[in-house]
Amino acid sequence: MRTKSLKKNTINVVTLGCSKNVYDSEVLMGQLRANNKEVVHEQEGNVVVINTCGFIANAKEESVNTILEYVQKKEAGEVDKVFVTGCLSERYKPDLQKEIPDVDEYFGTSELPNLLRALGADYKHELVGERLTTTPKNYAYLKIAEGCDRPCSFCAIPIMRGKHRSKPIEELIVEAEKLAIKGVKELILIAQDLTYYGLDLYQKRNLAELLQALVQVEGIDWIRLHYAFPTGFPMDVLQVMRSEPKICNYIDIPLQHISDSILKSMKRGTTQEKTTKLLQEFRQAVPGMTIRTTLIVGYPGETEEDFKTLKQWVGDMRFERLGCFTYSHEENTHAYNLEDDVPEETKQRRANEIMELQSQISWELNQEKVDKTFRCIIDRKEGNHFIGRTEFDSPDVDNEVLVDATQYYLKQGDFVDLKITEASDFDLYAVPA
Repeated sequence: MRTKSLKKNTINVVTLGCSKNVYDSEVLMGQLRANNKEVVHEQEGNVVVINTCGFIANAKEESVNTILEYVQKKEAGEVDKVFVTGCLSERYKPDLQKEIPDVDEYFGTSELPNLLRALGADYKHELVGERLTTTPKNYAYLKIAEGCDRPCSFCAIPIMRGKHRSKPIEELIVEAEKLAIKGVKELILIAQDLTYYGLDLYQKRNLAELLQALVQVEGIDWIRLHYAFPTGFPMDVLQVMRSEPKICNYIDIPLQHISDSILKSMKRGTTQEKTTKLLQEFRQAVPGMTIRTTLIVGYPGETEEDFKTLKQWVGDMRFERLGCFTYSHEENTHAYNLEDDVPEETKQRRANEIMELQSQISWELNQEKVDKTFRCIIDRKEGNHFIGRTEFDSPDVDNEVLVDATQYYLKQGDFVDLKITEASDFDLYAVPA
């Protein structure tokens, strides 16, 4: 018979990397909770599960450092067991087992049942949509597909996540309904490539139909689209965005570059002319739409001329939101066969130049918002400010709307009309309208 003095295991799930990893951690935690396990997210626990990222050099380094940190805690007797899962583990399991053998066990991205078994839990198939969300209660990520069929030369995601696999619409509706019951008001749709959704299940690009089903879910007020792909974009999505008020006039579409020679080497399947035309069609179809993109500089063979073309184009397109990364030379990708010939300092200079230009564009676009009123959702209180967002801003990566908490009281999760009084390049300041 067990006595009360026996320590009960608390499983601490540590999440690194992108929103897709956040989602996977939430599913893992939901399964553990359903097995009556004590589970926390990035808090104290004697059993640790590290959900790693293996995408680019910086992310891999952070993942390895986190594993080493918890292995040291295990050696010091502060934790009992350390398990590692996620993309880094999927990609480098044999190397990790050899280099960091003190980890109790490594699991790949598709080995959730095995990981649960190691944690003394059973995989419950019936838990469709059951997750322990870690985001503020008013928004949650909804992963509509896993894996990727795109051949992009620089990207290791297909190695780590496998081929594209869409989730059935009915399953996603159940998941959305369960989130709405918990108080979620904003769904952020994620996948390696949203625009591929449905090709495997329905033999057609079916994102528009999914959106039309999701807007029927009671309690969901905003639906946001992340990670679209420019080639073969399903234009009927824009019609739904324009006609359905619940679909945020916002899209995240990583374009990576615009020089034709670099796009060809990247295996992006498009050209500067086609990409520019697509973005013009976006703006015509949905006036006032916010377009977020990400770019890569320093790709093998990127000349100063290629970079000037990219910089000029960024200035011309005036993206509302933009992020820029330096190229990371990743083994087992097509681009790994090319010489990583752009010096690190050149990569960094080019990234800085793009972000300086974007900072100016963002500042100018934000000045246009001053004295205007926007419907915002309140995410949290931080210090002396309530932090909210407009429909044109995604959590963690975009503008935030700051309201003085010493003068006004707002409630997390509420929608509030806020009048913008002041704007910087990446923040807006407001008062209740």
